[in-house]
Amino acid sequence: MTLGPAITATRPGLRARLGAMPPRERRAAAIVAGCFGFLILALFLALGIGAVPIPPEVVGRLVLDALGADITWETETRDALVFWSIRVPRVVAGCLVGASLALAGATMQGIFRNPLADPALIGVSSGAALGAVSVIVVGGGLIGTLPPETRAFALPVAALAGGLLATLIVYRLGSVGGQVVAATTLLAGVAISAIAQAGIGFLVFLSDEQELRDLSFWTLGSVAGLNWSLLMPAAVLMAVPIVLLPRLAGPLNAMLLGERESLHMGHDPQRIKRLAIGLSAIAVGGAVSISGVIGFVGLVVPHIVRLLAGPDHRWLLPGTALLGAALFLLADLLSRMIVLPAELPIGVVTALVGGPFFIWLLVRRRDWG
Repeated sequence: MTLGPAITATRPGLRARLGAMPPRERRAAAIVAGCFGFLILALFLALGIGAVPIPPEVVGRLVLDALGADITWETETRDALVFWSIRVPRVVAGCLVGASLALAGATMQGIFRNPLADPALIGVSSGAALGAVSVIVVGGGLIGTLPPETRAFALPVAALAGGLLATLIVYRLGSVGGQVVAATTLLAGVAISAIAQAGIGFLVFLSDEQELRDLSFWTLGSVAGLNWSLLMPAAVLMAVPIVLLPRLAGPLNAMLLGERESLHMGHDPQRIKRLAIGLSAIAVGGAVSISGVIGFVGLVVPHIVRLLAGPDHRWLLPGTALLGAALFLLADLLSRMIVLPAELPIGVVTALVGGPFFIWLLVRRRDWG
């Protein structure tokens, strides 16, 4: 009897809060909600479409069954096996990788106040890739000496270490008198990326035929062949920055006004930079360890959300994470459907779609002045 009035009483409060929001914030909130709905749609498409199609009603049954719904139905064993052993780990990986890369890109652009800043540009992606490639080519014997339960952690830990090391070097090179200079940091990132790519090329030269085949596909990006044991270590790494980076929205908004203004508003710009860059490196390291190098996600997705929802990081960061996850799932879906029964590397798809879109953004910005 008391539940209905209680629920009814809360509704005006919610409407009042929404009504009190400025029109720009209401638009941004609607855009974030739309990104969430788009992600749900992408999830159902990615779970159901593939070499073994699973009808939408079967996907719904399997999900409800996992949630403990007490409903009687019959589901083919094959569909359940494909769903839980292949599709779900791949979709979870796609969501985490897309959200991590997009969030890291949006954070980098906010920290450096540069729309071209992304993890690849400042060396994080290349450093993480060098760490992972080193394990694949020269670390096989070392991994064999590790306890079986820790071997799955070798690749994500190496990618994380490579990304953090590259980030630390770029940060040191870009710091002058204890202050991080954005232009110097970006130039240092370009140099570190070139060095890391040279190291990857040298390791490719040392690799045998099987390693070369694995590396050529891995460096173009893929989330194929993942299982839960390979996914979980990297998922833990990516989950931490996905949760913590949106909490930096307030300081990032303050830094858009300038470091001095941010300091007057009670924030420590240098501490925020270190924390944001470190969390971004962790996110990219975890993503690279399971998907390889994926381009344009961290560069293009923040631009799309900023164009629709505005520059406020309170909406930009969650919207970027949701849209990054959704677009990555759709790109992965295209990569495994275009050339069936083979798979196109997902990095090829993101480059083919992201490159022209980014050129369109540049032309549009130029025409608008």
